[in-house]
Amino acid sequence: MRILIAPDSFKGSVPATRAADAMAAGCREVFPDAETELFPMADGGEGTVDAVLRWPGSVRITVWTEDPLGRPIQAAYAWFPDRKTAVIETAAASGLPLLKGEALNPGLASTRGTGLLIRDALDRGAGKLVLGLGGSATVDAGTGLLEALGIRFRDEEGRIVSGRGENLGRIRRIERDSMDPRLRKTDMLLACDVINPLTGPEGAVRVYGPQKGVTPENMNRFEEGMIRWADLLSEMTGKDLRNEPGSGAAGGIAFSLRTLFDADMESGCTWLAREGRLEEKIARADLVLTGEGSFDAQSRYGKVPVSIGRMAKKHGTPVVVITGQSECFALPGEGIDMIMPITDRPMCLEEAMKQGETLIRRAAARIGAALKIGGSVALRKKRG
Repeated sequence: MRILIAPDSFKGSVPATRAADAMAAGCREVFPDAETELFPMADGGEGTVDAVLRWPGSVRITVWTEDPLGRPIQAAYAWFPDRKTAVIETAAASGLPLLKGEALNPGLASTRGTGLLIRDALDRGAGKLVLGLGGSATVDAGTGLLEALGIRFRDEEGRIVSGRGENLGRIRRIERDSMDPRLRKTDMLLACDVINPLTGPEGAVRVYGPQKGVTPENMNRFEEGMIRWADLLSEMTGKDLRNEPGSGAAGGIAFSLRTLFDADMESGCTWLAREGRLEEKIARADLVLTGEGSFDAQSRYGKVPVSIGRMAKKHGTPVVVITGQSECFALPGEGIDMIMPITDRPMCLEEAMKQGETLIRRAAARIGAALKIGGSVALRKKRG
């Protein structure tokens, strides 16, 4: 039996890579000789690099950089030497989890650390950069990232302004003369499943700002800073992308990189599936196990399990979703044959999240046991 295991993360509980390992362990308890292939999924946010590092030819590169508040940290990205391609996620150096236990500070928070990761990749000869956008602690529109790559910002008095959230409204001039020249010869792809524009009620500040520390009292100030930045960049380049879907990703990084470098943008899940040849793997499999923390009505709109189910349906490959909670037990119209909750006894959400890996492994074992019973019944019918 060939089993493909391709879960998303169980948010706040188990990363996709560990969820995949737990599912594989559960399958082996029932089918020790089964051939399992692991393909952890991600959407461009946290976990994208770890998922890609499961691919052949990838190398983990760990370097010193800065966290959102400028403190030295180590962060990693994926490097493909043969393709001269780097896969970097903004969450690695500029992510919210790096400020756990800290007072969030959207004014001081900067994406400079992500820019330093990009600079390291350029030093290694990168010809293509894939930047996963998601989970940032910043609303600096990527100015910190740009600063790390040589771009300078000045206020109306001609003074240098650092790239961080509180300074967006002060920037009056953008100087690209000192920009790293290698950027002009580097292909850039932004991987993200967020469709928010840069500004407005659905924009980067008003939707995602509160989780980064933007309060109701300073919401308008940060929004006005983002608008001023968009006006300046649009005037300088002659193109205004602020209302384009996805421009608000990662606190506005997407808007700035698309405007300045014509960076391409694609769904993180779509990119991961295509580059990793996921559909080919699904077609070869006898069974696909996928999963996520909560499977609900929103899962129909581009979430990993439904995307996988739709691919599998074309090839007649059965799909089982393992999830923390679900509103249904199957979605045959979407190619999902069974939905298996991870809980096997009454428990609160906090307990389930703490025991996530164990519960995922047990759920996979239950699926295996059901398959074994089904196989025995089919064999008896054939003999009868």
